[in-house]
Amino acid sequence: MKWLLVLALGAGCKNQADPPPPPETRPPPALPASEVKRGQDACQAYVHKVCACAETVPAMKQRCSLAHALVDAIQVGADVAINPDSTRRDAVQSNASVRGVVKECIEQLARLPADGCP
Repeated sequence: MKWLLVLALGAGCKNQADPPPPPETRPPPALPASEVKRGQDACQAYVHKVCACAETVPAMKQRCSLAHALVDAIQVGADVAINPDSTRRDAVQSNASVRGVVKECIEQLARLPADGCP
């Protein structure tokens, strides 16, 4: 019977959860303009080379048509990151997305010689 009393008291002494942390008040980080410009240049170089290659290698025609969207994706991501209506989380994710697109452009550009492009 004592254990029942101890159990009832233990249940009544439940710890209160810590209050949630305050929302992030710092402004969202913006990518440096130079980083965005380098990324756009890298993707534009990929678009130029893959489309030039598509004139001689038919298998590259689809990659050429898809490559144009990479340059646009960088601009959209950069615009979302600097939009004052974007949350900090959205800005951070947009920055990561831009960096991922740039990485993809550089990797695809490096693969072109192996795919038969000069």
